[in-house]
This record gives sequence, structure tokens and C-alpha cells, in this order.
Amino acid sequence: MTCAGLCSASAFAQSPDAGAASSSSSKSVPSAASKARKAGPALDAGTLSGDVYRNTAFGFTCKVPAGWVERTEEMNESDDDSQDTSQPQGTRGGTEEKRGRVLLAVFSRPPAAHGEDVNASIVIAAESAATYPGLTDAAQYVVGPLTDAAKAQGFHVAGEAYEFTVGSKTLPRADFQKNMARHVVREATVAMLAKRWLVTFTFVAGTDDDLDELMEGLSFGAAKGK
Repeated sequence: MTCAGLCSASAFAQSPDAGAASSSSSKSVPSAASKARKAGPALDAGTLSGDVYRNTAFGFTCKVPAGWVERTEEMNESDDDSQDTSQPQGTRGGTEEKRGRVLLAVFSRPPAAHGEDVNASIVIAAESAATYPGLTDAAQYVVGPLTDAAKAQGFHVAGEAYEFTVGSKTLPRADFQKNMARHVVREATVAMLAKRWLVTFTFVAGTDDDLDELMEGLSFGAAKGK
């Protein structure tokens, strides 16, 4: 999955019509060989134990609310010939280097289950920063490809991007909203460049308080093997 495609992922997570097709803006992608030279260390998928996801390579943990369902494997499934549009664009076909990888995908209810309220979610993904030629910091990604993808999915920008502090780390953050028939979807994404990987943390909730509570579960420690 391209990180910009996380907007597709969050829309897929909360929409009552979870089978609707999703899309993200297209871009020129370097060859696999070129990206392999630039990608650096292999991607660490991390582990989910109990209600805590931990990724020691990138140096962070993320708490998962009790009772939520995990769909990480499903979002990483790919089939070059598949026409199943229930999966967000970017999760279908191609190698991990080309499409990136979802590290964690958890939802307050199964994505395909109908509900009257917002299906809150946490989706963490990573891909080679070489996917975005000329990218030198995560803020460029947040105000560029991420915002473009969000708008393409019908989200509105909720204020200018800004620096968001998580413990000792400061990351660029963008907030978006989408008006649905019976509720407002609130989405926040923070991003970081680490070991030549672009890592995004996308949180979706129905209220600002719920969104803040989800984001409080993200914490950073010392990354392994810097």
C-alpha cells in the first residue's frame, strides 16, 4: 500500500458501504531495482501482543483498544489479477517494495460490518521513501501526497498541517474531516522518515475526544539499530 493510500484505508474502515471502490492519486514510481538500492534495511513488521503493537526497529509502540478487531493480514493480501475493490487501492498486486506494507490495521468493528456510528480505526503503514522522488522530510509528504489523497476521497482539510509532539519526538500532522449522512468522520495522520522508510500513523474516530484518546496510545522509545 502506498502511504497516501491510507486515506483510502480509513474511508474503507468507516463507510457503511465498506465494499465501495477506493482510489488514490497516481504517481511515477521508480523501478524495483532502484528502490531496492535505496530502501536500506528490510522492513520490520513488528508484533501485536495483547493490546499493544510494538515495532522495535522503528522504536514505537501503539496501544489498541480492548475488543477491537485486527485486519492487518487482510489489508496486505495481494492478487495481481484480482478485481476485488473492497480492498483499498495499493494493497492489490505488486511486491512489498512497490506497494509498501500495512504494519497494523485495527478497527472498532469488522470493516464490512454495518454500523450507525464511525468505525474507528488505527492503520500504520510503511513504504520506501524512494517511492516519492525528491522527498527530504515527512512534512513534504503530509502537505503533498497525503493531503491530495485525502481530498480525492472526499475529506476536507481541518486546518493547516502542524508539528505534533509524541514524547520526545515531533512529527508533522494533518487533520481531515468527512461529512457522512449521520456523522462526521475525523481523521488524523502523522508521518516520519526513519531508515529511509516513510511510516504513517492514521487514526480515525467520530469525535475529537475519541481521536485524541487513540493518539495518546502512540509512544516512542529508542529505535533499534539506528
